[in-house]
Amino acid sequence: MHNETQAERVTQMVEEILAADPAYFLVELRVKPVNNLKVFLDGDHGITIEKAVQVNRALYKKIEESGLFPSGDFSLEVSSAGLDEPLRLYRQYGKNTGRSVEVVLHDGSRKEGKLKEVNEEGIVLEESSGKVSAGKAVSKKQELSYHAYLFNNIKSTKIQVVF
Repeated sequence: MHNETQAERVTQMVEEILAADPAYFLVELRVKPVNNLKVFLDGDHGITIEKAVQVNRALYKKIEESGLFPSGDFSLEVSSAGLDEPLRLYRQYGKNTGRSVEVVLHDGSRKEGKLKEVNEEGIVLEESSGKVSAGKAVSKKQELSYHAYLFNNIKSTKIQVVF
């Protein structure tokens, strides 16, 4: 069976499993040539390991019963989308409002700031310039500015972990 058809069938199975709990959603499904299935999930409030294990078990059973891989020759990994993965869905942008992000535009430029707003057309970033120097008589004032970016101009957006 063709990988595209396999992906469509497995996607449908994942969506059936997640239909019982609409707080969770499928972000991406990858089918490797050696029948290695990687399922990336997310939730409106994140996803727990327990939930990923629950989906993995239910999905594994559905795949086996479907005969999609007649010899049973497949491997399955279900995990969260992870912080190192770019945001792919509108729903992910919404749940990450208020977090620091790095946006790469199609022209290659990079923008960093706080994700302040998300709408159907794009996002608004709060970007800062300058630095506040604590304890010094002379300091350069930090200035905040807001810039809108359309989704069709965004190549990728990643969450930035700030310590």
